[in-house]
Amino acid sequence: MFSYRHAFHAGNHADVIKHTTLIATLRHLMQKEPAITLVDTHAGAGLYRLDGDYAETGGEAKDGVVKLMAACRPAQGTPVPASPALDDYLDLIAGFNPSGSLRVYPGSPFVLHTLMRTASRDKLKLFELHPTDGKTLDANIAQLEAGRSITVVRQDGFEGLKPLLPPPPSATGSRRALVLIDPSYEIKSDYAKVSTCIQDSLKRFPTGTYLVWYPVIPRTEAHDLPKRLKTLCNQAQRPWLNATLAIGQDPSHGPDDRPGLTASGMFVINPPHTLKPALQQTLTILLDVLGRGRGKGQSVESGG
Repeated sequence: MFSYRHAFHAGNHADVIKHTTLIATLRHLMQKEPAITLVDTHAGAGLYRLDGDYAETGGEAKDGVVKLMAACRPAQGTPVPASPALDDYLDLIAGFNPSGSLRVYPGSPFVLHTLMRTASRDKLKLFELHPTDGKTLDANIAQLEAGRSITVVRQDGFEGLKPLLPPPPSATGSRRALVLIDPSYEIKSDYAKVSTCIQDSLKRFPTGTYLVWYPVIPRTEAHDLPKRLKTLCNQAQRPWLNATLAIGQDPSHGPDDRPGLTASGMFVINPPHTLKPALQQTLTILLDVLGRGRGKGQSVESGG
């Protein structure tokens, strides 16, 4: 049950699309002053060393953030032009690596914390059930000395989210929430849990912004998840956006090599109107930089 460790995958292409989408969405929401309740249902350890044993074992960052940073922020040569959303993402990553050497990758908890506004009294709720990652997350968050603005809970995020919706009203009386749902999907039941969680959340707080990361893999549950989410949004009469990025097969791999994860998607419910054009521009660049072989592609669709 507790075998999945995100440290093996930190900074890969899935993190790039997930965090670029998260930052672009939150930047837009924060143009309005009232406080936002931020929730990460599967927070992980929070911070990851790209030069550590876990990251080096998988080596997935080299085909993700490392390759992207080298292309768009090269020490020498002409950089690949980036989009505003991609620049925002790369600026945030660079902020965690002031030496210029890419050694630290911030997970979603630290991405969210970086964007939080003290004056608006934004709150961040983090859930992590893995015993080792939960302990590491506690230690990493404690270094921020953020007080009551951040809460870490050792609990199943699917269940922990329920009492948080609807969120408490801000000083102006408005209720605002952004929820990131990104389980490992190591257990097949996670797909059904995501659908159930979104269905319940839309009943409790239909105007919240919900971001769901999911893998694009040859499994029925994975194929059906975005379809199910579209149906739930249409039934609730809420707008949605679905973006996917596939970097394709590594041409150096043989036919018997395990390909690993080559594609993933972000499904956003109640997305900002600015998100679709931002991702259309950004994913084109990501595919040019990170695409590597057969099966590569990207898409952005919306509805509602």
